[in-house]
Amino acid sequence: MKQDEKSLCNSEVFEQVYKSHVTALRDYVYYKSGDIDVAEDVVQDCFMKIWNNCADIIVDSVKSLLYRMATNSFLNTVKHKKVILEHQKLKPNSDYTNENPEFVLEEKEFLSKLQSAIADLPEKDREVFLLNRIDKKKYREIADLLQISIKTVEKRMSSALKQLRQKIEGI
Repeated sequence: MKQDEKSLCNSEVFEQVYKSHVTALRDYVYYKSGDIDVAEDVVQDCFMKIWNNCADIIVDSVKSLLYRMATNSFLNTVKHKKVILEHQKLKPNSDYTNENPEFVLEEKEFLSKLQSAIADLPEKDREVFLLNRIDKKKYREIADLLQISIKTVEKRMSSALKQLRQKIEGI
C-alpha cells in the first residue's frame, strides 16, 4: 500500500476512520457530559481538527488521539456549560400553560434540582448512572464498556443514587 493511500488526508481513509469511530466517540462524550448536543459538538470539533491536521497524524494512532481530544474538549466546555446553566436559572421562563401555576412551579423546581444533581455527580458516577438509567445497559455491559469490574459499577451506581437522594431530599 502506498503512503498516500494510508494517509488521513486521503478522503476514503478519513471517511472510514470517521464511520468506525463517530458513534462510539459521541456516546463516550455523551456519558461524560449528559448532553447529546455537547457530545455532537465535541465530536464534530475533534474530527475537524483531525482533518485539518491530517498530514501530521498517523492513522494507527488516530483512535487514542480522538478520545484524548474529546476528553480535553469536553473538559474545556464544562466551565462554559456551567455559566449557561447559571444564566438559565436566573432568566424567567416565558412558557405558558393551562396547568395549575403551583404545579408548574413545583415541576420546574424538581426538574431543575434533578438536572443539577445529575450534573453535580462525579464524572464516573454520572457515566455509570446514565448508561444504566438512560441507555438501559446492564451492569455487565457497563463494566465491559468502561473496562472496569462489575463491583466497581455497582459501587458507582450506589454512590450516584445516594448522592441524588440527598440532593433531591424532600421531593
